[in-house]
Amino acid sequence: MGLQVNDAGFVVTDLIKAIVAQRDRLSEIDGAIGDGDHGVNMAKGFNLCAQALGTPTPGLKESFATLGNTLMAGIGGSMGPLYGTFFNEMADSLDGVTELDAPAFARMVRAGLDGVLDIGGAKPGDKTLLDTLVPAVEAFEAALAAGKPYKVALDDMTEAARQGRDSTVGMIAKVGRASRLGERSRGVLDAGSASCCVILETMAGSVAPKVA
Repeated sequence: MGLQVNDAGFVVTDLIKAIVAQRDRLSEIDGAIGDGDHGVNMAKGFNLCAQALGTPTPGLKESFATLGNTLMAGIGGSMGPLYGTFFNEMADSLDGVTELDAPAFARMVRAGLDGVLDIGGAKPGDKTLLDTLVPAVEAFEAALAAGKPYKVALDDMTEAARQGRDSTVGMIAKVGRASRLGERSRGVLDAGSASCCVILETMAGSVAPKVA
């Protein structure tokens, strides 16, 4: 028996711990070309989710929905709607799903990506979280299409997320407040891309020990 969706709420509690732990680093990255509050706001939203989840932690679908709704309400700026949509769409993809096998995981992260694309107005190369999310989702899908095992596909997703995050250093911001800096936005990481990498790394690290 594989990883059951109703038993996988720990993925969200792992995400909360990871984002809170990275609060200062994410705000430091954001401070280079932004307001310097990305980590603080993310940690605030994820901590609010921890309070909303209660004990025991519900299943993954409900936990993702709680996280999405909490981020929508609890984080200002663009990140609340973007990440809120990401987690809500992943929750919706789990309707009727009992096992988080590799195809279900692929559908889940694709649904999250599609939701962000629908509302964001950005594209890869604009120095946003999409520069992490798009290659990561595509790498997972490509690994499955190539017949790779679930765990290897998770590794491929993580590596693509890291490479995508790092690629933002050379980019000029095209959307958001940093876009006003033009060429001066080049040379540093995008904070949203960095937090997205933390999220994808953590999801992969949480799921991998539970699957074949």
